[in-house]
Amino acid sequence: MSTEPVKLLEEEGFSYLTCIQCGTCTGSCPSGRYTSLNTRRIVLLARRNQDVYHDRDLWMCTTCYQCQERCPRGIRIADGILTLRAESVHMGLMLPEHRKVAGLMIEKGHAVPINDDGRAKRKELGMDELPETVHKDPRALDQVKKLLEVTGFIQLVTDEGTEISEEGQ
Repeated sequence: MSTEPVKLLEEEGFSYLTCIQCGTCTGSCPSGRYTSLNTRRIVLLARRNQDVYHDRDLWMCTTCYQCQERCPRGIRIADGILTLRAESVHMGLMLPEHRKVAGLMIEKGHAVPINDDGRAKRKELGMDELPETVHKDPRALDQVKKLLEVTGFIQLVTDEGTEISEEGQ
């Protein structure tokens, strides 16, 4: 059973109830210019204790923190969105794209692994084909995988969950 959004946010110290719905967050959001994300709507839904966990827009936030920095009431909007996302994941809800990125993290140790094009560009720039990351050191990748397993990340993102659908708004 999920925690009600407003209760979860209150427990984490967020003050969504002080939002005056001025729209500064939405107007400041670069992601909102290219996606359906309307941070003000997310805040309003959470304030009203409506289900934001199944909302695709919850996942459109890139956590640039512009909404949070510009909020005249000092509401920690991006932090709250991350809290709501975490609860959503614990409920087994993730966008398919985010589940794929999590899978890459588990398999390769990077959310965006270096592909052949990336290697060629690095070489062209006079750099090593692989950076000093888990790409170069298989033992480090093993350590990352162990960390992801011990923290429960692997089970959390690979368990059969419900993927948020297009209608989930």
